This record gives sequence, C-alpha cells and structure tokens, in this order.
Amino acid sequence: MHRNVTTLNRCCWAAFFALVVASYYYDISWMWAWIPLGAMLVLQFAAGRAPTADQTRPVEVRPPVTGRWSALNSPADKAPSHGTHAYGQTYAIDVVAEPAGGTRPRFGWWPIMRRNRDFPAFGAPLHAVADATVVRATDRQRDHLSRNSYPALLYLVVEGAVRELLGAHRVIGNHLVLDLGDGTFALYAHLRRGSLKVRAGDRVTAGQVLAECGDSGNSSEPHVHFQLMDRPDPAGATGVPFTWFEVGVPANGETFSVAGPAPR
Repeated sequence: MHRNVTTLNRCCWAAFFALVVASYYYDISWMWAWIPLGAMLVLQFAAGRAPTADQTRPVEVRPPVTGRWSALNSPADKAPSHGTHAYGQTYAIDVVAEPAGGTRPRFGWWPIMRRNRDFPAFGAPLHAVADATVVRATDRQRDHLSRNSYPALLYLVVEGAVRELLGAHRVIGNHLVLDLGDGTFALYAHLRRGSLKVRAGDRVTAGQVLAECGDSGNSSEPHVHFQLMDRPDPAGATGVPFTWFEVGVPANGETFSVAGPAPR
C-alpha cells in the first residue's frame, strides 16, 4: 500500500508544479493547482494512518554510532516517528552528535546555511549494528549545506517536494542497507559522499565501520537516520521496531552515550 501512496503522492506533486507553470503561459487559473496539492495532503494523511506490520517485539541491535549523541524524531515518542509510514520510516530515528564540552550549531535565523564541517556529526564513523550482508550501498550524491535556519527550512520544504518526485534515493541520499536475516533490513541514510568502506555483497561483523555520517538527500544538517524495515527497498518497505543494546530507544531530546571513539 505504501508504495502505491508514494507513487500517487509523486503524481500529485508533478500535477501541482505543471499547473503552476502552465498558469503563466495559458489562460489557466493557478487556483487549479490547489486541487492536486489538496489530494496530496489527503494521501499523506492516509499514509500516516495506514496500518503497519504486526510487530510487537522490537528487534535488538547495536547502536550505529559511538560517542555522545541526542535523538530527534524518535519512535519512543510517536509512531510514525517522521509523520509517515512511507519508505519504511514508521520506527525510524534521527540522531545528532553532542560532544561533551563541544557545541552543535542550533536552529535559528542566522546564518542561513552552514558548512558541514561546522557540525560534529559530519564525518563520524557509522558501525554495523549486527553481523549482516550488505545489499545496497551508494555514496555518489553530494553533501549540501545545512538547512537549519528558518529561511532555509522554507527552502527545504520545496527541495523535499522535488526530491520526492525524483524518488526514494534522492530523499534518503547516500545510503546503506544491511540484511540482518529473518526478513529484517537496516537502513543508514544521508551518508557522506565517498565514505563507504563496503559494497553490495560484502559480509560485515557487528561494530565494523561501514561509512561516515553526512548531509546528503533530504537533510537539514549532518545527522544519522536509522531504521529497520521488512525489505531492502525502502520505496515499498514496512517499518520494523528496534531497540539498541544497552541504550534502548532514546526519546526526543534525550542524550545518550555509546562506548567507543567519539565524534570530533
């Protein structure tokens, strides 16, 4: 179902942009563009309300990061955590690096955009959450500037709509998918360009460094987007709940630490 909703959502965005452009060249009221936009909002609501797989017991895996981090958009607070079941995100979580004694640029009015190296998460190593097989690995998309300001957030909304039209790979950016066995797959999204240390078909062991945190795809700042799902392709996947060994599922704003080298 989620794949069908995503396809229809994409068609609505395409119709919206086509009608807006057409209104400048033909005697067509731009108000017609609100019809597909309204339909898209209804579809997104339907996707958010759609039932998910009957998963009552979360799958326990290791955290994908080490050091000190805090959680955003956590399934500990609500599901779907990102407001939609699309792309298997029902139980997805975002984490940002919060190094002790350091600072992370906060959301505000200025500067409008920042360089990636201003964020401690950028370049942080990402680890295998279990013994697994790599089934997808791509890191050719660029790492863009941050979108962590009010003006940039408006840009991110439009940018996100365009990425939605182009498909899941443009939304999640550079990414890695691991087959954990028993029909469970782990997705790491927004990886740093050129940072992959594995490729499809490789066997990896729990704790092995796989790639680095980046800011590719539909991302406001360098961070780790992690989720479990029931198939390797996020475009048609259903989310699977997780819990991290010795950490659990941190709530929104909760800071947690994992033993090992910390982000810079």
